[in-house]
Amino acid sequence: MIKVSYTVMCANDVNIVLKLSDILCNDKVAKAIKSEYAKGLRNLTLSSHEDSEIEIKTDKEVYEFTVSKNDFADLLELAEEDARKHKRLKKECDGIALVDMETID
Repeated sequence: MIKVSYTVMCANDVNIVLKLSDILCNDKVAKAIKSEYAKGLRNLTLSSHEDSEIEIKTDKEVYEFTVSKNDFADLLELAEEDARKHKRLKKECDGIALVDMETID
């Protein structure tokens, strides 16, 4: 048997990667950080030592189902059928993304 994990893809899903330096350059963000952590102080600059990235993405629920190993070639279609059967495909959510496949005894 194969345990298949999938998520439902929607039109309004978000997946954005931003550099920390770009975020710190934003005036609204800089003002919020300064007022929260350095209240009343003047002539401050914000910087980062490494150019780390921050990811903003839609939190997705992962669904699982099991199928026979013989159905490996049809996993995507079977995931779509499972989503339709459980009414997980809504008006703006019409795609499936496979997340993981694991063989089980």
